[in-house]
Amino acid sequence: MRVTTVLEREALSVLDYRCSAGPADAPFAELHRGFSVSYVRKGSFGYRVRGGSFELVAGSLLIGHPGDEYMCTHDHVRGGDECLSIHLAPALVEALGAPAGTFRTGGVPPLPELMVLGELAQAAAEGKSDIGLDEAGTLLAARFVEVASGRVRRPQEALSRDRRRAVEAAVWMDEHAHEPIDLEGAAREVGLSPFHFLRLFARVLGVTPHQYLVRARLRRAARLLADGARSITDIALDVGFGDLSNFVRTFHRAAGVSPRGFRRAARGDRKIFQDRLAARS
Repeated sequence: MRVTTVLEREALSVLDYRCSAGPADAPFAELHRGFSVSYVRKGSFGYRVRGGSFELVAGSLLIGHPGDEYMCTHDHVRGGDECLSIHLAPALVEALGAPAGTFRTGGVPPLPELMVLGELAQAAAEGKSDIGLDEAGTLLAARFVEVASGRVRRPQEALSRDRRRAVEAAVWMDEHAHEPIDLEGAAREVGLSPFHFLRLFARVLGVTPHQYLVRARLRRAARLLADGARSITDIALDVGFGDLSNFVRTFHRAAGVSPRGFRRAARGDRKIFQDRLAARS
């Protein structure tokens, strides 16, 4: 089993599991040390917990409850399996409003309302989405709680105080966009838990906090690309992107052209965007 920590925060952490076990490998007992929601993205394996037996395939969820002993089996398929596992702090589970027993569900079959969020979390883990991995992981866990409990949270109209909090957070994020910011840090600025902050911010402003942060960085990058002669690497780092490749990929996804092409267009090379428009017609 190869385990990689993709993200580690106070409220949640995300681990990538890649198992190569097959039918010839003997299963062994393991222990859940916390609450978890694990998205099976590849392969298949058996999950035995509290006398229950589940066959998990791509798109399924493995649900963990602290203190539960479990066993994974690999009787049917060779080639291993892969999971993206969201580990949740007790405070986040409480904020999600999970009724007693929700995290003793065991295994969840491939359900469309959960699979799409599992794939969103996977895309975020690979840097292919402008939604943060902490946000995607929280959304997947929240949707699981809704599905497993049958309780759907109805959006409440944001009060004036809540709207002010969301706007204040956006202003703070815009001013500090060049610095490392995560969901927990932004939530702390306005005195909310990460989950409630995520819901409030998205409800009031129409985008998640991470989406707003990425777009603030892109806005500044576009201005610097158009106005100056600084290197693209310097611009990427100065506006808050951790590395050049992430910046180039994110900017291209947003603008439809590379940062270099955008700079050329800003300097009068009309053919850049003309070619883009022609390709779409």
